[in-house]
This record gives sequence, structure tokens and C-alpha cells, in this order.
Amino acid sequence: MSRQTQPEIRTITVLGAGTMGRGIAHVAATGGYDTCLFDISGDALEQARTEIHGNLEKGVELGKVDPAIAQRARELLEFQQELGSAVSKADLVIEAVPESMELKIDTFQSVVQSAPEHALFASNTSALSITEMAGSLDRPERFAGMHFFNPVHLMRLVELVKGLETDWETLQALREVAESMGKEVVEVKESPGFVTSRINALIGNEAFRMLQEGVASASDIDKALKLGLNHPMGPFEMIDLVGLDVRLSVLERLSRSLGDLYRPNNLFQQYVQAGRLGRKVGRGVYDYDENGKKID
Repeated sequence: MSRQTQPEIRTITVLGAGTMGRGIAHVAATGGYDTCLFDISGDALEQARTEIHGNLEKGVELGKVDPAIAQRARELLEFQQELGSAVSKADLVIEAVPESMELKIDTFQSVVQSAPEHALFASNTSALSITEMAGSLDRPERFAGMHFFNPVHLMRLVELVKGLETDWETLQALREVAESMGKEVVEVKESPGFVTSRINALIGNEAFRMLQEGVASASDIDKALKLGLNHPMGPFEMIDLVGLDVRLSVLERLSRSLGDLYRPNNLFQQYVQAGRLGRKVGRGVYDYDENGKKID
């Protein structure tokens, strides 16, 4: 792909209306892009619409979002249940479906049947191989990783991940998109866990080991890292936010590729087996009310 033929990105389609997908759609719209959020579930799309509009309103109330930008973002958002229609005019397709390589590859193989020839593709994976996903398509040079962070409309970082065949023009285009969304970008050569997931997995696993050994309570471990190391959230608060099942899956993948250093702690595994998956189910390391507020 030559630099001169790289199309201007004006239209973005986000695949998956879960927590990350709706957050990415939010920042795409506030960044000024015509944005389509796709999901096969109408209920998920309605929940996404309500949450995005609510976050925009809250941003205006707090003085962090210009009212005109919020109104324009609402106008730029479209919600779609039919995949072909959702991607048929997309300049960029960002996938945010669950962390399954098989599901992600199947999704992209369906997408390329309807996406324009000039379209770029990005996966929001936190740890899966960009090269493997790209290798399943006939346009690997147009494929990269864009790892956003939860909550997307508040977190400033995007990890831009280069696969083996990702070309320079694709990376530059995606960098410009991320910056238009108000994000800071770090560029990462593909490796297991990239930068943040690799380090966070170790911190969370070690926190569980200390909890199992009785070194300190969960709340005191969280407090120690927030006040002593200036982390905005404690490791257990972060794990509950992301989901214990999600973090355990990352650890298992990293353990297979990077060795025993990443072997999941026994207590961590027991929490997942007990269904303590975090805020999304009301119980993880901590308990939560119906509004997602931690119960002391």
C-alpha cells in the first residue's frame, strides 16, 4: 500500500457492543468520525446507546465535554444488527468481541466479504496474536492491534500493535485515529501480552499470592499500591473491573508462551471457579451493589 493511496478515515465501524466496544464507539464519535456500532443483540445495542448517551451527558455536566461535541457525537452514532450493512462503508473496522482467537478470526473473515477494498482492520485484543489474525485474511498489511483500556472514554492510552506484515501506512493511519480520539499512543512490536497486559498480569497474580499467604488483606494490598506506588487503582480493584475470568485467560496464555512466571495462582483460579468474576456479576474480590459500587 503506498502512502499516496491511503484513504482518509472518516467512517469507523466497531464490532461488539460490550464494555469495550461501546467505549470505543463513544470515543470514535467524539473524535468526529461517523461511527457504527454493530452487535447481533438488540438489547446489547440499546444498553450501549443508553450508556454512551449517559456518559456524554455526565461529561457535559462535569465540564469535561463541550456540549456541541456531545451533541455532534450523538448525531454521528449509528447502531446496527446486520454485519454487511455495518461494514459496507467503513474506512476502519475495529473488532471488540470476546477474547477468543477462533471467534475473532471468524468475525474478520465475515467482515472482509462486505468491507471496502480500502478498509483497514484493527483488533482490540489485550494479548492475542495480531499476526495470526492478520494471516487469516488476504490483507495482512492493513491489519494491526489497537488495545484500548477500560473505561475507554476516560483512559488515555492506546497500545498500537504491529503484526509481522503490518505496513507503515496502516500504523500511521491508526495512530492519527487514536490521537483524534484524544488518546496517547505507544507502538508495540507484537509479543505475548504486549506491554501493559504482560506487566498487569504479573501484578495481579502476585497480589493473589500475597492474599493467599495472608501477607495483607485485599483492601490493604490495594491501598498500599495506590498510596505507596501511586497506582490509580489497586490490583484487586483493577481485576474486578476487567473481570477475573478475562485476567485468568490472559495469564493462562502468557504462561504457555512465557513460562511458569505467569502460572495462575491457585486462589485466583478458585475465585473464577466459584463464579466470582468481578463487578459484572456483583462479586469478585469485593462485593458490589446493583449500580456497580463496592460494598464495604
